[in-house]
Amino acid sequence: MTTFTLAASAEMLYLELPFVERVEKLHARGLQVEIWNWATKDIDALVATGATFSSMTGYLEGNLTDDDGIEALLRTAATSLEVAEKLDCPRLNLHGTGLDGNGLPVRPVEVVTPSMWLTAADTLHRIAELGAAAGRVFTLENLNLAVDHPGTPFARASDTLALVSAVASPHLKMNLDLYHAQIGEGNLIDLLRRSLPHIGEIQVADVPGRCEPGTGEINYPGVARALRELDYTGVIGLEGWARDDSDAALDAFTAAFA
Repeated sequence: MTTFTLAASAEMLYLELPFVERVEKLHARGLQVEIWNWATKDIDALVATGATFSSMTGYLEGNLTDDDGIEALLRTAATSLEVAEKLDCPRLNLHGTGLDGNGLPVRPVEVVTPSMWLTAADTLHRIAELGAAAGRVFTLENLNLAVDHPGTPFARASDTLALVSAVASPHLKMNLDLYHAQIGEGNLIDLLRRSLPHIGEIQVADVPGRCEPGTGEINYPGVARALRELDYTGVIGLEGWARDDSDAALDAFTAAFA
């Protein structure tokens, strides 16, 4: 049977604990660990946990389409690669634009023009070149506009698929977040089939609420069966909140993808 590599977000579980202790708890459960903004973390302390880090945010500021934003994105992506080297983290995550502390775009965009698409693809080519030089992979994550991230350009999974396939580099892949995709697009199994060659990671949480499987409407055991039929052997990122208890939430996540 196909097995998946499971990685859990230390940003969303065991919130009652200091961050390093969250990482230690996830590591003790045999899970890889994902983090967001590395600039707020004690990197040496994270290394000392012995955890395997699966993914981290790959930039601090910037965007894909305007000159100042592109410069900031490339500059902070390069710095992020230095941190990824310390953590031995293979994947660095990107969004369609910089997000603030509430997950809202720093520069909201109402209409994405054809020239913005072309510029975004060119910027991502440059990002992929940075990843190739460092031996790392950048992943472009889809987001939802209706609930969490209104005004974010290139947010839908169809957008991230179009950009990643246009760049066509092994150092730029999709981070296909099924929570966001269910809200924005649905038809998840067909989306997985279409996206499979371009997927670097899949993230999961239920809808609504962004909690563990069984708390909402997504049939994650069915998704897992489909992924096995597709011979997907990559990372499943458990990126959801615990409805009540983090241990119980992780039990539900791991049971869905056992």
